[in-house]
Amino acid sequence: MEFTAIIKKGEKQFVALCPELDVVSQGRTVDKAIDNLREAVELYIEEMGVPKGTGSRKTIVASFEVDAHAKASPSVG
Repeated sequence: MEFTAIIKKGEKQFVALCPELDVVSQGRTVDKAIDNLREAVELYIEEMGVPKGTGSRKTIVASFEVDAHAKASPSVG
């Protein structure tokens, strides 16, 4: 079964997220973070089973920018 890993560099380690299961792990290298995430996902599946619909759709991972200086709309009411 194939899952997605989203990896971000933390202060001292890489943090890896599996968005399909909302499972997170970390490691000192990208490879170690993925290895640890794989183990965490296997443990999750062993305990919880595979949620219905998992793996039935391709996951799209995209990034986008937001204007940090954008003003929030005034609240109504």
